Parts: sequence; structure tokens; C-alpha cells
Amino acid sequence: MAKRSKRRRGNPDFRHRVPGPLPSVAEIEAELTALLTPALFAPRQLERRDPRNPERRIRLRARILTLPVMVALVVSLVWRRLGSSAEVPRVIVQEGLRWVSPLPVSEQAIAKRLAPLPASALAAVFADVSARFQAQPPPPLPGLERWTAVRARFPRIALVAGSTLEAVRKKTQPLHAQPGLVWAGRGMAMVEAFTQRPLWPLYTEDAAANDKRFAPEILAAVPLGGLLIFALGFFSFLWVDDFTAQQKYFVSRRRQNTAYRTPQILSASPYYRDELIEVGLHHSPPCRHPLRRVSVLWRGQWYRSLTNVLDPASLSARDICELYRRRWRIADAFLVTKRVRDLASLWKASAHGVQLHLYATFLFYLVLLNVCQQVAQSLNAPLARIAVEMVFRAFYH
Repeated sequence: MAKRSKRRRGNPDFRHRVPGPLPSVAEIEAELTALLTPALFAPRQLERRDPRNPERRIRLRARILTLPVMVALVVSLVWRRLGSSAEVPRVIVQEGLRWVSPLPVSEQAIAKRLAPLPASALAAVFADVSARFQAQPPPPLPGLERWTAVRARFPRIALVAGSTLEAVRKKTQPLHAQPGLVWAGRGMAMVEAFTQRPLWPLYTEDAAANDKRFAPEILAAVPLGGLLIFALGFFSFLWVDDFTAQQKYFVSRRRQNTAYRTPQILSASPYYRDELIEVGLHHSPPCRHPLRRVSVLWRGQWYRSLTNVLDPASLSARDICELYRRRWRIADAFLVTKRVRDLASLWKASAHGVQLHLYATFLFYLVLLNVCQQVAQSLNAPLARIAVEMVFRAFYH
């Protein structure tokens, strides 16, 4: 009797993989070099905090492994799918990395430079590159024509969501002693609603952190008059009041058990309903500003969206429903960064290493999306129909 094969169970993101370095692709290397030019790092200096005086910063000496070299190294860990930092010396000695010529460095030297490399330096580089993309005019992609007027009214339309980073590999002795999985923390990302470009990522070591703890940073990242789309888990009366008070806008959902009353019905039919409501009637403190609820009947079920854009001329009921449907596009961003770009297979067990991996992943994700937009333009197809994973797998060819 043939022996039955054992069925593999569990989340495929957790499965251990040992990839070899991917071959270099000249076009992608040129794209990365254009974005991460060494001139971008000229005004920045590698520095770290003095352990004896946290207010004082110690400037590190510029040696062979300078900041441009270290950024090329960290991004290459993601782009070339190097299994660990131990793979870097062999690659950098034989062929170099992007703008870095081949260097005779050891694994110990790289480890010593990675340890004091501040994650804030990589975060600043990501902010500069992201700002450069945002300054560019929106790509003329099919399917976005009907959103021209809406995009003109709001300086930014973005999605926000959080995701738990998966278990780190137990390579060190302290981690081996811990039972079960060792979670790497929780990440938060904001992406543009139509281009899916990441605007910024945030990180906390607490894997069980509630998304609402990021509320101040999220609200500060929304410009005046901007529109943010978020899930029900973020909803709170104080937060939606802050949006209205700061002249910022949102699209979300309302909790089912929230008491409300309807002072005005804007429009209604058997299949949809657009109304102004007041929520938090029995809550202390209540929601101080009126909100607008749009309800749509679809296949026998009512779907309800909530916003503080009260004028239907600024944002129609159809626009509100379709914008909230786009909230799921951020799930695609996490899918690509975690599974395709190996953010689920972390190569560092420390919070510092996780942050470096997070920023490097989103840096390369910006380049990957830029290539996807070029593919969409050449095919004259909507960006939503371009599979990011398939574009990445086609790089070699």
C-alpha cells in the first residue's frame, strides 16, 4: 500500500524558503538607480544615539560602507531576494550592487554596519522618493477618466490599513527558547487610492496593537481637504469629529449597534438611500458633527457607507460606494509586499531589522508599481487588471 503523503497545512506565508539570489535585470537596476541616486544621500549623515546621553547623536565615520552603499545593500536584499545578509558579501564582491562597484567586504563588516544603521535614515529616503512620485502628474490610465473631477476636488485620496507581520525565523538562541511563533510586530500603510503607490508605512513592535493607536499619525498625514478611506476598525466618534474639525474627509462604515437619527433624507429609492444622520445619541461624548450615510441594496443585502462629505455635488452616492470598494486594493498591496516581496520571511529578528526590511520592501514596491503602470499604458488597460506578481515574475524575461 502506497504511503499517503502528509498534507501541508497552515498559512503559506509561514513556510520556510531559502531562495537563491535572483539575476540582475538592467532595466530594473536603472530604474532603482534613477530613484535612489547617490546625490539623494549627500545631505544625510549616518549617525546614532549616544547610549550614555540619548539626546546626543554620534556621527559615524564615512568608511567603505557609507549610507548609499548600505541603502543599496538593504534594498538589494529585497529586490534580488537574497536569503539573508550572509548572501550579500558574495554578491557585492563578485558583481557589486547597483551604483556600488565590487567591494572586498566581509559578512562581519556588513553586520557591524547594519546594527547602527538608523531606520529613520531609510524612512527619510522613502519619504523623499515617495514625494517625487507624488509630484508627478497622474498617469493617463484607462478607467480613471470618470474620476477626474473627484480627484480635482480632493488633493489626496488614500487608503489606510494595518497588517500583522508574520513570525520571524528563530535563528538566535533567545528566540529558540520562546514557545510558539515569534511575531514581528504590526505595520500600517497608507497608499494612493488609484495608483496604489505607498505614501508611508508605520511600525510598532506590538503585534496585537489596535489600529486606532496610529490615529494621530494617520490624521496628520492627510492634507487639508484630503479624503481617506478606512475600515470599520478605525471608526470612533472623536476621530471622525477631528476629520471634520480639521477640514479633512473620510469614507468608512458605521457600527451596526450605533444609535442614530435621520434629520434629512437627500434622496431615496427601493434600491438605495442617501441621508444625513446624527450618531452617538446615547454616547458620551457623542459625535458633534452630522454625517452622511449611503445605503445600497445589492443581491438582497444592504451595504452602508459613511462619510463627512455632506454635499452630494462634491461626492455622489455612487462615488462613495465605489471608493469604499477600492479599500480592498490595499489588501493587494499587503499581499504583494508580504508574499511576493518576502516581507513575510524576515531576515532579522530585531525590531530595528524589521523596520529596515519594511522600508526597503516599500521602496522597491514603488518601483514595481511604476513598472506596472508602464505595462498598463502600453496595453491600454486599467491598472487594476495588471497582476503585480506576474509583472515581477516576468522581469527575468
